[in-house]
Amino acid sequence: MKLIIQIPCFNEECTLPFTVQDLPIRVEGINEIEYLVIDDGSRDRTIETASELGVHHVVSFPNNRGLAKSFMAGIDASLRLGADIIVNTDGDNQYVGQDIEKLVKPILEGRADIVVGDRQVDSIEHFSRFKKKLQKTGSWVVRLASGTEVTDATSGFRAYSREAALRLNTLSDFSYTLETIIDAGRRKAAIENVKVGTNEKLRDSRLYKGIWHYLEKSATTIIRTYTMFKPLRVFLPLGVIVFLLGFLIGLRYIYFVSLGLGSGHVQSLILSSILLTSGVHLTVFGLLADAIAANRRIIDEMLYRLKRQEYDRTSDGSG
Repeated sequence: MKLIIQIPCFNEECTLPFTVQDLPIRVEGINEIEYLVIDDGSRDRTIETASELGVHHVVSFPNNRGLAKSFMAGIDASLRLGADIIVNTDGDNQYVGQDIEKLVKPILEGRADIVVGDRQVDSIEHFSRFKKKLQKTGSWVVRLASGTEVTDATSGFRAYSREAALRLNTLSDFSYTLETIIDAGRRKAAIENVKVGTNEKLRDSRLYKGIWHYLEKSATTIIRTYTMFKPLRVFLPLGVIVFLLGFLIGLRYIYFVSLGLGSGHVQSLILSSILLTSGVHLTVFGLLADAIAANRRIIDEMLYRLKRQEYDRTSDGSG
C-alpha cells in the first residue's frame, strides 16, 4: 500500500521545512510513503528547498497557474507514481502532519473514498469571529449543494483513495475544495470527516486578497458548479416562476380590458409577453443544459476508464 503526500507550493521556501519535517515517516497499514511538491511558479528557492529536505518528487510550473491546477497536477503525478492513497496538505504548515494517519484510516478500512480534515474552525485562534461564521455558513451551503455531510468544506487537508482520485476533474482556477465536494456528492462517493489539528499561523493566505474577494470567488464556484451538474434544478424553477409572474400580469391586463380600461395598461401586456416568453426560454434552456450535463457524465466515465488504463500502465512501468 503506497501513500503519496502532495504539497502544492507557491513561494514556500520559508514554510516548507516546517511542513515536511512534520510529515509522518510511518503510518500503520502503509508500506511506502513518498512526498511530492508541486511548485506553482515560485520565484524563491522552493524547489531547491524541497530537494534539500529530501522530497521524493517535484512537479514544477514555469509560471503561477493557481491552486486548483497545482492540486490536479499533483493528483496526476501521484497516480502515475502508483499511489494507492493520496493525501493533500498545504505548504504553509497549516495542518498537523501527524494527523495524516487519521485521514487515511477510513480509506484503509474501506469505509470511505474521500476523507476531509475538519479543522474545527471555532477552535482556530487566529480566525476572526466573522471568518469563523463565514466558514461555517459556506460549509452549510456546500452541504446543501452537494448532498454530503462535509463539516469543513474549505479544508485542503484531504485523503483520496486511488479510485476516487481517478474520478477527479476540476474546471476552477481558484480552488478545488468546493467543486470537488459537490462533484463527489453528485457521484454518491463515500465521504468521511475526521477532526484534525492546526498549527500556528506562519503567513497570510495567498489564495485571496481579502474576505470579500474570497466570498465572491467561493459563491461563484458553488453556483457555477451546482448549475453545471444539476441545471434542471436551477432553470426549471426559474422558468416556472417567471412564466407564472407573466401569467398573473396577463390576467391583470385582461381584468382591466374587461372594465374597458385596457388602453391604459398596454405596458402590462408587453411585460406579460416578455415574462411568458422568458419563462419558456428558461425552461427550454434548462432541458438543453440537462442534456449537456448527461453528456458530461458519459464523458467523465470515459475519462475515468482512459485514465485508469493509462495510469495503471504507467505505474507498473509498462508505459
